[in-house]
Amino acid sequence: MVFRAALPFLVLLFAACQTLRADETQFTQAEREQVNIPTEGLFDEGNVREIHLSLVGDEDFCFPVQDKHLLVMRDGDDLKLTPRRANAVKAMFEGDVRLSYLHPEYGNIIVIRHANGLETVYADNAHNLVFSGEHVRAGQTIAIVGGEGQDRYCTFSLMLDGHKFNPTLALDLDTRALRRVVLRAERTPDKLIISSRSSTPAGEGLMAYTDEDPFAAAPEIVLNLADIPSDRKAYPLPGAKVISPYGGARKHSGVDLKTVPKDKVLAAFEGVVVMSAPYAGYGNCIKIKHACGLMTLYSHQYKNLVQEGDFVHAGQVIGLTGRTGRATTEHLHFELYCQGKRYDPARLFDHTNHKLRDIKVVITRSGEIKTIK
Repeated sequence: MVFRAALPFLVLLFAACQTLRADETQFTQAEREQVNIPTEGLFDEGNVREIHLSLVGDEDFCFPVQDKHLLVMRDGDDLKLTPRRANAVKAMFEGDVRLSYLHPEYGNIIVIRHANGLETVYADNAHNLVFSGEHVRAGQTIAIVGGEGQDRYCTFSLMLDGHKFNPTLALDLDTRALRRVVLRAERTPDKLIISSRSSTPAGEGLMAYTDEDPFAAAPEIVLNLADIPSDRKAYPLPGAKVISPYGGARKHSGVDLKTVPKDKVLAAFEGVVVMSAPYAGYGNCIKIKHACGLMTLYSHQYKNLVQEGDFVHAGQVIGLTGRTGRATTEHLHFELYCQGKRYDPARLFDHTNHKLRDIKVVITRSGEIKTIK
């Protein structure tokens, strides 16, 4: 109550100090006024830049709004953070406030530039509590949650070189944790391409994804599914029931799994997204390339939550079940491929117990999957 009573005074003090401190900023006038502006010198050493998030310590990261009842909704490259009780907006990383003012479109907005090249954006604040040019630490309160009307929320984004990008590349929205990945930004004449990959060395452990030819050393791979670590395998729709199996009279190309509308679709193994877009009768479709020549397909999503080029972990939420494309009910259509050959997903997945089967298989260069008795 004391803080709320003092809040109007703090806001007036902030406004007064903004003018006094404006000349102390290290940023240009354009940087203090434009939300989307390139970062000078970011690509001086070449057109590719990598940001190793695995090097960020736990004490050097803070999710922007701390509330155990926080509702996180993604809208394109923005996150709408709606708390039940908390009212503080906190800096995600240590950095320098590049911009802090009342924007005609974004309301009270703050942009913080960090040493690794990333910028974090906090918009729709009720009040900003930091100044342009001010250095802030991770977890420092920088604003008060605002929103519109009776809705209380903060709109958060990640930005690099003036471009917003998919926040799930860096953040696990379920756990509010920072992904221990390497962000890769490639500047082309037309656009900035941002993707992520595992910070774990390629080829380390069963089903660890690598771009290398899996059959370079031998024409076949022996794979014991029971030995795959739990963090490198997942059933794509936990709790689902099969409503249409593979094959049959209509030559069904996959298996249809159903739970409830907008349920979370999980990546079966870690890998790289090679497609994420509407695709004919599949509707919103995702294809992921995995180790050992395997690939999985997920379709009819209400919404895809990953983009082409993204590195995904096994069990990561990649979409929400829907009925886009040729579908009569909300469900997941799931397909399995090996070296381009399509297989019944039941070859590897136990649909009754919602897990990988406890079997040993041989996978060949020609795309055969053979069960070892």
